[in-house]
Amino acid sequence: MQSVKKVASIALSVVMWIIILVAALYAFTTLATHEDGSVSDIAGFTPLAVQSDSMAPTFNKGDLIIIKKCDTSKLEVGDIVTFHTIIDNEYALNTHRIAAIDEVNGMRSFTTKGDNNDVADTHIISDGDIVGKYLFALPQMGKVMDFLSSSMGFLIVIVLPMLLFFIYQVYHLIVVGMNLKRAMAEEDRLAAAAAIVDAEGKGDAAVTADNAAEQLAQAEAKLEEARRLKAEAEAAMNATKQEGTDGE
Repeated sequence: MQSVKKVASIALSVVMWIIILVAALYAFTTLATHEDGSVSDIAGFTPLAVQSDSMAPTFNKGDLIIIKKCDTSKLEVGDIVTFHTIIDNEYALNTHRIAAIDEVNGMRSFTTKGDNNDVADTHIISDGDIVGKYLFALPQMGKVMDFLSSSMGFLIVIVLPMLLFFIYQVYHLIVVGMNLKRAMAEEDRLAAAAAIVDAEGKGDAAVTADNAAEQLAQAEAKLEEARRLKAEAEAAMNATKQEGTDGE
């Protein structure tokens, strides 16, 4: 039974750590892009959810890609980069492959194209537009992040499990406290019982000693009585002999 509880406790801890890590990844992914156009990163790495199939089959809509800050001067044709651009008249981040690099007066510009697109991107980008270089993709994890971005997903996957885990920890703390009090009460009861037994043992020893002393006194009294009777008998015998001698 104890082993089952231990395994269940370990499993619960593992699940909660997974939830915490997913929550952290969700929070970071959600907050990765800011209104001022900057992109957050952890040690240079940024996770982003893919919103289209323009790069299929390299990665697909619903995947989660990891990009890393890079030295744009070392980028080459064929590299996949994430960059600032305008899509449908709105600011956006896009991740496409570099199709061509042009340099004019020491300034480089990049033409990009999605692997699944027939034509190159309309907007030509510069070094300052590039956020990072694509490293790898986690299939379908982008869908998880998008689901967590919804109120219901965040509530079901993160808030509710954490609330249940908190309730479990409070319950566990209460049970541990009750067990501790019970153990202390049992220890006090055993100590009291031991004290009573010890006292009774000492009392029995005292009673035994008193009985022995009484019996010894009685034996001495009887011995003294026997000696007295013997002395009287000897005196009587001596008196009888004396009377016989006087009669002769």
